[in-house]
Amino acid sequence: MTTSTQGRQQTPAAVLVLEDGRVFRGRAYGAVGETFGEAVFSTGMTGYQETLTDPSYHRQVVVMTAPHIGNTGVNDEDPESRRVWVAGYVVRDPARRPSSWRSRRTLDEELERQGVVGISGIDTRALTRHLRERGAMRVGIFSGETLPSDAEALERVRQAPEMKGADLSAEVATEQAYVVPAVGEKRFTVAAIDLGIKGMTPHRMAERGIEVHVLPATASAEDVYAVAPDGVFFSNGPGDPQTAEHPVALMREVLERGTPLFGICFGNQILGRALGFGTYKLKYGHRGINQPVQDRATGKVEVTAHNHGFAVDAPLDKVSDTPYGRVEVSHVCLNDNVVEGLQLLDRPAFSVQYHPEAAAGPHDAAYLFDRFTSLMEGQRA
Repeated sequence: MTTSTQGRQQTPAAVLVLEDGRVFRGRAYGAVGETFGEAVFSTGMTGYQETLTDPSYHRQVVVMTAPHIGNTGVNDEDPESRRVWVAGYVVRDPARRPSSWRSRRTLDEELERQGVVGISGIDTRALTRHLRERGAMRVGIFSGETLPSDAEALERVRQAPEMKGADLSAEVATEQAYVVPAVGEKRFTVAAIDLGIKGMTPHRMAERGIEVHVLPATASAEDVYAVAPDGVFFSNGPGDPQTAEHPVALMREVLERGTPLFGICFGNQILGRALGFGTYKLKYGHRGINQPVQDRATGKVEVTAHNHGFAVDAPLDKVSDTPYGRVEVSHVCLNDNVVEGLQLLDRPAFSVQYHPEAAAGPHDAAYLFDRFTSLMEGQRA
């Protein structure tokens, strides 16, 4: 990515070019320059700041389906990580000025400050429909006084790396372990493997009396058990789960020891692979804070927050035998029957494909942190 942060008396032109040759023209939004990534769309009407700072969006250009973005500005309390991770940002109608009392600066200013190239003023509904029909694909955004020809831009887009086969979790994870202390009385210790963790996730555990040791994606089993964990957590993160050989091997060691285990998003895919299931790339993925998921044990439908382009290939109609005992699909997406959760029946381990930390998003799935706590209580007893 190359950017410049020149002042804009007149907003420069910008062009978005998809790898299948479709072109959208608009105006620069955020930093001026060029960027490449995988074009995906997010259906959330709120929570854009949490989306931008979610490490799972590393190397993705996010198209916001809600037409009006930026009306609450940017504050210093809601980021989910240390920086904006999206490779580029696409909006239709950016707010002229923020109206929230919590705002410290405009979204446009924040994107420019962090060097994130974006585009505004295009038909994001048409772009989203195109991605739904053709699938997520590589994209480039170009802005400035001099733009490449469409043919030149397309050639550069097609030279960009694809998301399939990308090993990205180590690029976004912490390099040094750190501790999030329990709120109130400490009840448990959890080792959390950072594959792209969001800040609210260890906070949700801390609220339940859990001291969370956040460890790098490269952590070994010795590193994990050096903190004497009552449970182990595998976080969300970017990239293709087929490349995540180290996290899969680590999870198998945790399963062998029978330590209570909880995984979300990328962690769900890692559990699927550790159990012997395959994973596959979805046509256009699930992203947003309004995705319906059914808990198959209770029949309850939860409105949930998602951000994933890959899924676990596990049978919905039966209990499967694995090297670690029986496992069943615990949750399923009601839009397309994609696997949204796994539950081991003979060991204390489970996972979900969505984001129960609710940042941003509904709180329907907050009970999953309580379920993790119950597993640790049961193991201790």
